[in-house]
Amino acid sequence: MNQERNNILVIDDDPGIRQMMQDVLEIYGYNVLTACDGGQGISTLTSMKHPPSVIVLDLMMPGLNGWDFLDFQRNNPQYADVPVVICSAYGESAKSVRAQKVLVKPVKLDSLVGAVRTYCV
Repeated sequence: MNQERNNILVIDDDPGIRQMMQDVLEIYGYNVLTACDGGQGISTLTSMKHPPSVIVLDLMMPGLNGWDFLDFQRNNPQYADVPVVICSAYGESAKSVRAQKVLVKPVKLDSLVGAVRTYCV
């Protein structure tokens, strides 16, 4: 895998879900950075040397939520084209978001890996 195309940003407020996603994706050889809400997600994203290959994003989070994060991402040309995989318990709400993929929680791990693999070369 190309190292620059191997970075994943996971943003989720649930520490258990965040850790599980990180562990599973790292088993498959991805470099995973995590954030606990949209604000930390923006900080992590802007500190990366290269934009991630894909962002895995929860929508419902305290503080800056997933929609706030998406507003920032889409309004910044450097990040606007980064694919987003929404992972949300609110499947109906997520359908209104222009995301490349929507996974409804609880997320099946093979679905998560498959969605991420689509955007990593």
